[in-house]
Amino acid sequence: MKRLYVIVFLVIAAAAALGLAIAEHSGYVLIAYKSFRFESSLWATLALVAVLWLVFWGIKALIELVMTSSGVVNPWSRRNRSRRVQVAIEHGQLDLAEGRWASAQRHLHRAAEAERQPLLYYLGAARAANEQGHYEESDNLLERALERQPQAELAIALSHAQLQTDRGDTEGALATLQAMHERHPHNAQTLRQLQRLHQQRGDWSAVIRLLPELRKDKVLPKAELAELERRAWGENLSLAAHQDADGAVGLQALERAWQQLTSAQRQEPQLVLAYAEQLRQLGAQAEAEDVLRTALKRSYDSHLARLYGLVRGSDPARQLQLAESWLKEHPADPSLLLTLGRLCLQASLWGKARDYLESSLRVQRNPEACAELARLLAQMGDTERSNQLFQEGLGMLDERLLAAPLPVLARA
Repeated sequence: MKRLYVIVFLVIAAAAALGLAIAEHSGYVLIAYKSFRFESSLWATLALVAVLWLVFWGIKALIELVMTSSGVVNPWSRRNRSRRVQVAIEHGQLDLAEGRWASAQRHLHRAAEAERQPLLYYLGAARAANEQGHYEESDNLLERALERQPQAELAIALSHAQLQTDRGDTEGALATLQAMHERHPHNAQTLRQLQRLHQQRGDWSAVIRLLPELRKDKVLPKAELAELERRAWGENLSLAAHQDADGAVGLQALERAWQQLTSAQRQEPQLVLAYAEQLRQLGAQAEAEDVLRTALKRSYDSHLARLYGLVRGSDPARQLQLAESWLKEHPADPSLLLTLGRLCLQASLWGKARDYLESSLRVQRNPEACAELARLLAQMGDTERSNQLFQEGLGMLDERLLAAPLPVLARA
């Protein structure tokens, strides 16, 4: 408060001193230039200069205010333009996540054109256009992204390949990925997308050719890579067996495909199963039985044991005897019990077959055992139990049948 009094006193004193100076010495100012002439007292001139100075700085401040103001004063200012871009980004990303494709494309395209690093926004807009079926617009947005950020060629190409795959253009996606694979041979994402695309196209030979690179560049976890390798070789065996309508040619192709596997692979149960199944389908029953018998002697596997009951070897009695020897170590394996039931059916041992099939169902209810026992009981005259087992097996094949409504018969 004391400081305020001092300031007020000083202002009054200055004003009084200025008033005395003006009253005592008014002064005189004359400015003449050609026909222009200005005459005034010194103090009036100084006051005019002060007013002009204040007007100048007022105009300057107003201009700055307009240039940096909010949208109420200037909606096109730099600050407001940045705010609009941020709003477009937020809305575009939200729309993209929630599937509002048209809005997402509009907002993200606007953001991409305004930003210095527009890649992510172009990619999002391209995806939104692709989801709407606007494939040409989608490709144009990716081309625009490449123009703006040419160093991101690989990222743009990978996104393009994924969009091509989504729209069903697997040929185009394959061409895109192969081009990137040539330029970036060790890129993990390129290899992963190539692998998935080959799988989608059912080109298992291409997957097999890609396996060494997937392993070398550690694209997949070891367990996933091992599973992929087993599946690829298994599918390749199936394709080889059915590449020609002639069974003899199919057998030769299947044998060549089998020999392409390493010794360790030819001992893997999953691949042995695939090979034996193809032999069985091609009519090479004795060869299939020999392959399964050798594999099961080496290492017991429930899936191989199940298939063993579906093949007919050259010596059915020995086949049954061998399967029964496995029962000592695997008495509760439902697949082995099912196989024993089937082998007994082949040997016309009806009572023994029934006992094995009943035992299999006691361990695990499954449609195959139901069907086999139902057929046997029907031949033995127990039609009521046979029908019950057929119904049970049908229900297990597709649980949805039990929930589906049945039609109501119209009364006559």
